[in-house]
Amino acid sequence: VIPLFVLMGMLVNVAGVGRDTFLAANQLFGRIAGGLGLATVAANAVFAAVTGVSIASAAVFTRVAVPEMVAAGYDRRFAVGIVAGSSILGMLIPPSLLLIVFAVITEQSIGALFIAAIVPGAIMAAAFGFGIVAMVLRNPNLVGREESRKTERLPLGQVLRMVLPILILVTLIMGGIYGGFYTATEAGGIGAFAALILALLRRSLSPKTFWGVLVETGHVTAAICMVVIAAGMYSRMLALSGLPTFVGNWFSAADMGFAMTLFLYLLVIVALGAILDSMSILLILVPLAFTVFVGFGVDPIWFGIVTIVAVEIGIITPPFGIGCFVVKDSLPDKTISLEDVFVGAFPFVVLMLLVLALLALFPVLSTILL
Repeated sequence: VIPLFVLMGMLVNVAGVGRDTFLAANQLFGRIAGGLGLATVAANAVFAAVTGVSIASAAVFTRVAVPEMVAAGYDRRFAVGIVAGSSILGMLIPPSLLLIVFAVITEQSIGALFIAAIVPGAIMAAAFGFGIVAMVLRNPNLVGREESRKTERLPLGQVLRMVLPILILVTLIMGGIYGGFYTATEAGGIGAFAALILALLRRSLSPKTFWGVLVETGHVTAAICMVVIAAGMYSRMLALSGLPTFVGNWFSAADMGFAMTLFLYLLVIVALGAILDSMSILLILVPLAFTVFVGFGVDPIWFGIVTIVAVEIGIITPPFGIGCFVVKDSLPDKTISLEDVFVGAFPFVVLMLLVLALLALFPVLSTILL
């Protein structure tokens, strides 16, 4: 399932779907204050549904959206912060590689996690949208002269042609899984094949480009598979050592209760996000914590969604913040510093914490579609 979804994301990226999605979203939001920011969030949410990784979204929309926003008068920190913040949607909205890895570590259903992540992903995207509007209303200088900018209106047929490919891909993947027609692995195969056809139809896939896509897919897959192998060895080692049972008994003896245990768990994840990558956090904490929370009788799927949202926060927090590093590296304007990216992304960290609290308090938001 991992190489298939990675391959699909790479092919979609080569086909230029990210730029088309942004242009289509701009037609919808471009004429309101903060419209380019809203278009970036919307495009990121849609693009996330066919990529599975936040790094791809960060790279694509840094090149596509940031120059548009800066040219329209946006504060540069605000512009890069919007891209860095909304790029994390790629790790939550299915298909997500983090969800796949969590499913492998805990032996849960990948399809169930994908379906459960739809509503939380929509909530996160909506929170970013409302946050952008609130920031613009509070400080109109963030968008400068955007109100005087004329958004070129494109014919409806052209806009539909822009979004049709990605809508077909999303329907093929999530519609098939939700309808029970095929498994997540089969959905990855169908999605990768459809993305290949799309790239060929758009004549954006030369032999050299296709070889590059295959090599990059191999690199990403190999790295993730090493994590999965290490996770398997780590889980077996923990089981043999009896450490999960010891930790579970310790929490029971400490009598901290479920709420305090959950709070400490999420706090540790957010803190580790500042110094470790997402996969490493899952590898280290989930095998230990999963046993403890299963003992509390929680829904494993809800636990997975809350864990992934907490892990995502580390993608844009210093000093590690890989998402911010990708944005910095992809910027056409090299005068924008890494500090600018981190400062611009901070309001979105706050929004993510609020959404995390919401999902933790109301588990039904993660299980409503199951």
